[in-house]
Amino acid sequence: MAFTFICNTSAVSEGAMGLFQAGRKSVLLVWPAGGELKAFRGRCPHADMPLNEATFDGKTVLCNYHNWGFDGVNGKCVTHLVRNALHPYELKIEGDEIQVDLGPAKVARAPA
Repeated sequence: MAFTFICNTSAVSEGAMGLFQAGRKSVLLVWPAGGELKAFRGRCPHADMPLNEATFDGKTVLCNYHNWGFDGVNGKCVTHLVRNALHPYELKIEGDEIQVDLGPAKVARAPA
């Protein structure tokens, strides 16, 4: 696993969320009220829209483009009877840094 620094722990608080960039990927950090900090891909799985204008009420992430809602604990869709879910990332906290495993890096293409 290759963890990437996302932000400092002070950047997100319980009951809130934040959207952060890690290179070309966006990471949605969600801290459900009474729960643990979670990391998800920062795009809605319904229509691959960015979650930069999403809202979070301490329990549900709501994508404002088409009003799809996702559970802040497990990422599962709570507004439609579908299997769509936010893509989770492995998260760890080291000191005051939040780090996320964004998966394998793509190998750069060799010039033609």
